[in-house]
Amino acid sequence: MSQQEQKCVMVIDAALPLGYIANTAAMLGVTIGQRLPQIVGEDVTDATGSVHLGISTYPISMLKGSEELLKELRLRLFTPEFSELTVVDFSDVAQKINVYGDYVKMAAETPEREHTYYGIALFGDKKKINRLTGMLPLLRA
Repeated sequence: MSQQEQKCVMVIDAALPLGYIANTAAMLGVTIGQRLPQIVGEDVTDATGSVHLGISTYPISMLKGSEELLKELRLRLFTPEFSELTVVDFSDVAQKINVYGDYVKMAAETPEREHTYYGIALFGDKKKINRLTGMLPLLRA
């Protein structure tokens, strides 16, 4: 699939405090970059010879969501129609833990229905992502 046929978006709960929104976007971005290293461009050198590490070659739309919308969106993402999309979620279970091993343990003890999603990142077929998120406004500060 060509780059013109693919898309990357993040849907974040706009009711969160600004620090949580920034943290959510950072956590989603780290995982997307790790899972899809092909979307990260090569390092670039500026006119003075300073090197800047590669960034995403895809624009990443930041979309406005809500707690309810994120829960509904996550459920839809795990239907056969959307199974080929790369999906990363970030919830309250992950946000309140500082040690990854503790997160693994807490997630194993917390049913999915008790997760409050702060954000979801999607990558894949542009038409499918637009079907899910095309009606959402941009997230603005």
